[in-house]
Amino acid sequence: MDSRLAMQLNAWLEMDPDPQTREELQQLMQQRDDQELVKRFAGRLAFGTAGLRGEVGAGPTRMNQLVIRQTAAGLGQYLLQQLPDAKSRGVIIGYDGRLDSARFATDTAAVLTAQGITVRITRRVCPTPLVAYGVKHFGAAAGVVVTASHNPPQYNGFKVYWGNGAQIIPPHDAGIAACITAAAIHKVPVKSLVDAEEEGLLQWLGDAFYLSYRKAVGAMPLLQASTRKKDMGIAYTAMHGVGAEMAKVLLADAGFTRVYSVAAQEQPDGHFPTVNFPNPEEAGAMDLVIAEASKYQALLACANDPDADRFAVAVRRGDNYQMLSGDQVGALLGHYLLQKAPAHQRLVGTTIVSSALLSQIAKAAGGECYTTLTGFKWLANVGMKQQSDKQQFLFAYEEALGYTVGNLVWDKDGLSALLAFVQMTAEVIAAGKSLWQQLEAIYREHGIYLNRQVSIALKPDTPDIGGGLRQNPPQTIAGMKVLSVADLKTHQQVFADGHVEVINLPASDVLIYHLENGGRVVVRPSGTEPKIKCYYQLVEPLLPQDNLEAAESRGNLRMDVLIKQHQASLPQ
Repeated sequence: MDSRLAMQLNAWLEMDPDPQTREELQQLMQQRDDQELVKRFAGRLAFGTAGLRGEVGAGPTRMNQLVIRQTAAGLGQYLLQQLPDAKSRGVIIGYDGRLDSARFATDTAAVLTAQGITVRITRRVCPTPLVAYGVKHFGAAAGVVVTASHNPPQYNGFKVYWGNGAQIIPPHDAGIAACITAAAIHKVPVKSLVDAEEEGLLQWLGDAFYLSYRKAVGAMPLLQASTRKKDMGIAYTAMHGVGAEMAKVLLADAGFTRVYSVAAQEQPDGHFPTVNFPNPEEAGAMDLVIAEASKYQALLACANDPDADRFAVAVRRGDNYQMLSGDQVGALLGHYLLQKAPAHQRLVGTTIVSSALLSQIAKAAGGECYTTLTGFKWLANVGMKQQSDKQQFLFAYEEALGYTVGNLVWDKDGLSALLAFVQMTAEVIAAGKSLWQQLEAIYREHGIYLNRQVSIALKPDTPDIGGGLRQNPPQTIAGMKVLSVADLKTHQQVFADGHVEVINLPASDVLIYHLENGGRVVVRPSGTEPKIKCYYQLVEPLLPQDNLEAAESRGNLRMDVLIKQHQASLPQ
């Protein structure tokens, strides 16, 4: 072991308060596993706009008690620098059901109260959207959720909300990261939670807080159904997460009585024993809830991810259940809410890689649609800025199963999205249609928007993929004319006739090819490896003589050709 690594290791061991992670490092030393030790001390777990997320383990590149304390210290120092009333406004803290989450949350509280910052912390596990709600509800300076969302069991995370209730964006992410680096030099002071409570610096959030969210959701005008089909069957899973209790009471409050929760997945369990990967998008993750729906002949099989900020649904189609994509849920909810909302509340948003169908729906309804980079941090923060007295925010979504309804929660909220979707379904059925017929009606008006994502691994020696695409922009893709190329790195959209428009989005290494007839290809080259992510969109007309299945099949064949020919045209 070289001397520099030895110094880092010894300094870390002196500060690490956790006997388990100290022992883990000592065992690596005894085994002379320098390669693993170098990995553990190769910098720090990066703090960014999503906060922290990583595997739990010893050392500065993993999630552990010392990393949490240093991160909390940096957050506290940044709040004190930025906000003169940070101490009194305080921070709200919640946590999910992962193995270390409660401990990491109380450590965060111990550090912040030692800095004189008031802390409100939940007494039990808490869905992520409740913390985003709580920031505004209490007028807090910030919020923290200890969660790794739908990552594998060995992960955990530290998610930060700013005082506006939305996830942090620049410059706050860089400012907090700098303060974390400074805090990590010294041992972090902590305060006993007993002492903090006696001094009035710590408040435990119990049933009253959860009830306030429940009542606020139930009172939202957008979630007041004009009719309810109370005998409509709904199967539900919390996927070993924290959503079941709130999901069931929200549905019960709305009058839905046939709700069947998957018992094996209802209670929080950080081991996630019945799923290979606790993400509703992954193959097999919805199997148990679909089986539950089939058992009771329920119409919907619904899921929240483990921290309940995402929502997924499969809908009965004949004798089977078919998953709706995030874009299909976004289109159905967007259409429903735009028809329901008053004329001054029709501002909706989506991301550059999500379907463009929502913008067409909004236009037809007399609303406005904005587009952001991927991530709800952008959807929420831009939505706040875009709204005005003439046009208030209504709805936003991203294709990765994230939705928010109204401005109660400025982040994705899988619980209110669940309620909104069930209410919408009940109204569609009461009108004598199925959800599939409702989706078909939207498609008949605007076309079938087909979207697909593909990650493409290229040869290791392929040089500067993004540069190659920029130097030789295609004139056509799969026989379709390129109408314009939007380069988010240069903030320019260049049209086929040569004129240029400025793009008002943060810089990002993304190329967007707008094709004829509504087609689109979004390319995100990797800066570190020969790999790109491509997001494809085609619009397939739904002709009067077509049925939905036949038109979808025709469009999917076209999509296969587009992907194959586009991949073949990439730099090799």
